[in-house]
Amino acid sequence: MINKNYMYTRYFAIWICLLLVVSCKVGKDYQRPKLDLPEKYRNDTDINNDTSALSQNPRDFFKNKYLLGLIDTAFEKNSDLLLAVQNIALAESALGTVKLNYLPEINAQINSRYTKASQNSSSGQAGGNREIKDFNASAALTWSIDIWGKIKREKEEALASYLQSQEVRKAVQTKLVADIAKGYYNLLMLDEQLEIANRSKVLSDSTLAIMKIQYKVGDANILGIKQEEAQLNENKILISQIEQSISIQENALNVLCGKYTGVITRKVEGNSEFVSIPVEGYPVSLLASRPDIKAAELSLRASNARVGIQQAAMYPALNISAEGGLNSLTSSNWFSIPASLFGTLAGGITQPIFNKGRLKAQYAQAKVEREKEVIRFRQAVIDGYAQVSNALKNKEEINKQFIFAESREEALEEGITSTQLLFKAGTVTYLDIITVQSAYLQSSLQRVQLYTNKALADIELYYALGGGWQ
Repeated sequence: MINKNYMYTRYFAIWICLLLVVSCKVGKDYQRPKLDLPEKYRNDTDINNDTSALSQNPRDFFKNKYLLGLIDTAFEKNSDLLLAVQNIALAESALGTVKLNYLPEINAQINSRYTKASQNSSSGQAGGNREIKDFNASAALTWSIDIWGKIKREKEEALASYLQSQEVRKAVQTKLVADIAKGYYNLLMLDEQLEIANRSKVLSDSTLAIMKIQYKVGDANILGIKQEEAQLNENKILISQIEQSISIQENALNVLCGKYTGVITRKVEGNSEFVSIPVEGYPVSLLASRPDIKAAELSLRASNARVGIQQAAMYPALNISAEGGLNSLTSSNWFSIPASLFGTLAGGITQPIFNKGRLKAQYAQAKVEREKEVIRFRQAVIDGYAQVSNALKNKEEINKQFIFAESREEALEEGITSTQLLFKAGTVTYLDIITVQSAYLQSSLQRVQLYTNKALADIELYYALGGGWQ
């Protein structure tokens, strides 16, 4: 009998060892998918290895103190950023919980029980003691041995989710900074356009007054006066539209900063509002510093770990349980040692049978979800590549357009001065001066727009290349 028990124990130990060996093959470690990245961005000829401007955080990149004040307020009050921080706390808590799965579960209990059997029960009919007392103080241990690496994969998933929440916060913060900066410089542009529109209105008022004087002496006709009045009203409409846009832009900035509507304090501070980014190309490897791409890859890592978790769920689970403590039928000798000591030890293997089909389906679903994450990750890289390519091209072309717009405005400014003198002398008609005024107004507005677009192109490139997260 002893030899037979020894043989059974030996077979059981050998089988457990085989399970431990096979467990090394369950689940695949994460490997980054092949991306086939180009060596450089579209239209780039040279690679610029100086990325110092891109490694600066927003407080070093932007120099306008009013803009930095808005950014600081948004960091404290923006709802999206605050939610991202709370998600980090949740992911950190989940990671700490998973780490405890390696440890056995231990529960302590103290209880007593009193039972009195009825006279018609077997104890009562036998004439024995119908009262039973039981006092128990014990500690119970249950431990699920991680023979398939399931807990390891759960830890991988929790860690990837935690790191992903960190990158999501960075991505939210980067987009928030870019949106606030774009809104701020758009507001400065609207202020300057409003000033231009008001100057144009004053000019139209002056021209209309001259035309009315000329009309009284017979040097102008009523048609010219009406057309100049129409030009003046067009300026008034433009002023109203710009004031409307200013109010809407201020409201949008206040929302980003987590505040109710109000006036946004702003001012241009010198010619250099932020660190200028060279227009030359940058290594494609910089895409790896983008928080959104990091978050997409970490989501893929978590999905890969979930495949291992679902695979391990289909295999047998090895469980060990033990309980020990003090037990007695009377309270007087409850803590009498060693007479009241007791203990139990048990081990078992549980294999899913009827629900194995459901577990296989869940495993297949986990693999499909992993493939979906691969697609999302590759698409995030493609989107990032396109965004940087567009930002580089925009910066290059907008610089050219601004130079042309400045030249056009200067030419029209000289033309409007000459036309006013000629109009007073009566050598040109009202149509000439209305045409020149309208063209000069549009060129001035375009020049201001392109100047702002230059700033927005730098902000967009800074954002596309990681927003300072290196």
